[in-house]
Amino acid sequence: MQAALTRVYSGSPWEQSVGYCRAIRTGNTIIVSGTVAVNDDGTPHAPHEPYAQTRCCYEIIFKALKELQTNHTCITRVRMFVTDIARSADYAKAHTEIMQGHHPCMTMVEVSKLILPEFVVEIEVEGSN
Repeated sequence: MQAALTRVYSGSPWEQSVGYCRAIRTGNTIIVSGTVAVNDDGTPHAPHEPYAQTRCCYEIIFKALKELQTNHTCITRVRMFVTDIARSADYAKAHTEIMQGHHPCMTMVEVSKLILPEFVVEIEVEGSN
């Protein structure tokens, strides 16, 4: 028997047009879609700023986790896609601060571009609880 799926939507302008949800839970497994730093009105948050965008991405992710009745401590894996790996210290600083001592597995990969040129980081996470 397949476990029930619980989906969470954040209101991102791309969720409906592309056809995906922000996060999904099936059984004890939680997966959060790639998340960029987007404001409530759909505009990029802090264009070209790695630290601020990383924090914003995690805030959106944590909100989705809360809707699934969990928090950041369920995160077991982080994938971070960045447009300038030379700024890795900025991404890492925001990650370390917002994770508050929680240490999931993590991969940071440089990519040539994201959905809009103002975005410099996209984060996806997986977790279990």
